[in-house]
Amino acid sequence: MGNRFLNLVTSPAARDEQTRRGSRDAYARAEDGADRNNRLTGDEAGFIAARDSFYLASVNPDGWPYIQHRGGPKGFLRLLDVHHIGFADYRGNKQYLTVGNIATDDRVALFLTDYPNRSRLKLVGRMRALAPDADPDLAARLIDPANPARVERLMLIKVEAFDWNCPQHITPRFTEADLAPVAARLAALEAENAALTAKIAQLEGTA
Repeated sequence: MGNRFLNLVTSPAARDEQTRRGSRDAYARAEDGADRNNRLTGDEAGFIAARDSFYLASVNPDGWPYIQHRGGPKGFLRLLDVHHIGFADYRGNKQYLTVGNIATDDRVALFLTDYPNRSRLKLVGRMRALAPDADPDLAARLIDPANPARVERLMLIKVEAFDWNCPQHITPRFTEADLAPVAARLAALEAENAALTAKIAQLEGTA
């Protein structure tokens, strides 16, 4: 089976294009061999736990793709085991486009990016929605008791495969939390500089 992700997402037309462009041999080797990229490991667990947002793609019955952004505190997307991830779905704008899409085609794709470190993780899987009271154990693992918003459903995703992307073309971006240590260091240096300036002025005044 080889790289499970490539085997799932690479169509015959894509393989034809790879042949025309000279990259088919390399990808053919990646697609062969022992099964891999189909069980989440510690690397994926750590990466997922550190994310505060991701993009979620689904497809409607007419074949049109739909992508939505999901955000929350770090770790709101939870790793449940080597094949499953999930999150609590809180009340939003009431469009229910993704919920409607997975009712007819449960296949989804997720795109997670670490902008400061220029790394990204792609996952494909099958997603289903459950009522918050349908599985108390799952609810306890996904719902943040500190979040007062109303949970409309639990979203459970069986991960079929994943793949790590290269950092090319990822523009580094930093949040306030990312920059907090830098800001603290800058404030300390400014205070140190002010103290030294005052000390120099004092010495010059007594010279």
